[in-house]
Amino acid sequence: MAELPIVAIVGRPNVGKSTLFNRYAGRRRALVLDVPGVTRDRLVEEVEVGGRRLLLVDTAGLHFERDARIDAAVQAQAQAAIAQADAIVFVVDGQVGLLPEDEELARALRKTQKPLAVAVNKIDRPAHEARVGEFHALGFERVRGVSAEHGSGAFDLLEELVAELPAPGEPAGAPRAEGGALRVAIVGRPNAGKSSLLNQILGAERVVVSEEPGTTRDAIDIRVERDGHAFVFIDTAGLRRPGRRDRLAERGSALMALRAIEDADVALVVVDAAEGPTDQDARVLALVAERGRAAVVVLNKWDVVAADGPERAKRVRSELERHLPGLAHFPVVTLSAKTGRGLGRLFPAIRGLGEAFRRKIPTAELNRWLQETVALHEPAMAQRGTRKRPLKFFYATQTGVGPPTFTLFCTEPESVQPSYRRFLENRLRERFDFEGVPLRLRLRSRREREPGRGRRGAPAARPRPRSDRAGRAH
Repeated sequence: MAELPIVAIVGRPNVGKSTLFNRYAGRRRALVLDVPGVTRDRLVEEVEVGGRRLLLVDTAGLHFERDARIDAAVQAQAQAAIAQADAIVFVVDGQVGLLPEDEELARALRKTQKPLAVAVNKIDRPAHEARVGEFHALGFERVRGVSAEHGSGAFDLLEELVAELPAPGEPAGAPRAEGGALRVAIVGRPNAGKSSLLNQILGAERVVVSEEPGTTRDAIDIRVERDGHAFVFIDTAGLRRPGRRDRLAERGSALMALRAIEDADVALVVVDAAEGPTDQDARVLALVAERGRAAVVVLNKWDVVAADGPERAKRVRSELERHLPGLAHFPVVTLSAKTGRGLGRLFPAIRGLGEAFRRKIPTAELNRWLQETVALHEPAMAQRGTRKRPLKFFYATQTGVGPPTFTLFCTEPESVQPSYRRFLENRLRERFDFEGVPLRLRLRSRREREPGRGRRGAPAARPRPRSDRAGRAH
């Protein structure tokens, strides 16, 4: 799965960036007030535009005057959003008109050479359209009048801009590692020991380690060769609960951690075993699974736990099962990033996950599994009004890898209960060793056949010729 492109909404204060962001997001995520500089940090929302998902970023108003009353760190975050973006929506105020600050910002944005659209906001009525013309002086090709308040023109502009981005799978942003290296994102809450783990893997202090949570700000890619295999480890900032991201830098770091997960094959979810698992650890693991990445849970600081005896270790594992209810699907490795003890078990786990993440199951084996599984436990009857009908599965095929995706054909896809879907997924995971890898199951009616295909995936039969008797009738 390719990483999601980032589209940043930028502009000077009070031009309507947050209103436009809320319009695209479909809900009030950003605080909207008629006061310059209300947005103090970046907000991020995943949206779909023209059938394509992307990350939309709202930023604080950019201001270049030396006496501007805007915190330098806020400005740094807005500048960072521009640097990280794949495309930019430059918002200007159609009511106020073109200002020198807009021209200065335009000069800075032009240097990025990224796809850009100028959204002339507050064009709320057709009579306002004439105001758009003066903004062509900024020198950008795509200048459109929009109304963030009412929505007119807003989505047309965004669709045009997204169409300029490389298609999924084409290079965009940071390139993937060459030579088929397995990409491994190290994620977790702050101060769980992620950077210490990477330093232990590297055998050197390549990443800054500090007792202060949140020392790592940006994702760091480091290539490692181990036992004839190539890996690219991505160290990320700690992921706090949204309500606790009170530092200006942390929202931007969370965005980069999300992109690191998107661009990885495997995620190491680092948990502080000495402190014990928390609900936030569960959220991080759920985020990794939601993004379709393979994962191994790394219980760090196990030396501290083990020093307290077997009862403490048993208690930590029990807490782990309680806080991470989906843990049964993920391998767990206990280690000490400080001493390196247990590190030898980590690389085999990573390689196994990487292999399973790209595993392709032959269709014949998959259909034998389906027949045996349904025979073992048949699905509940399909309900249609007052009538009940048997629900039958016909055949299955694998339609994707990374993560493994399977399409199962049956008579009544909408009647398959969630519990039965989980049963199928669990049996599939057990049969083909997909531990630690999220699976995608898609159910389709047998009537929804692939073009040119008949039952059980066989080529559709050709039309039968008319009988000889019919021919002789002429």
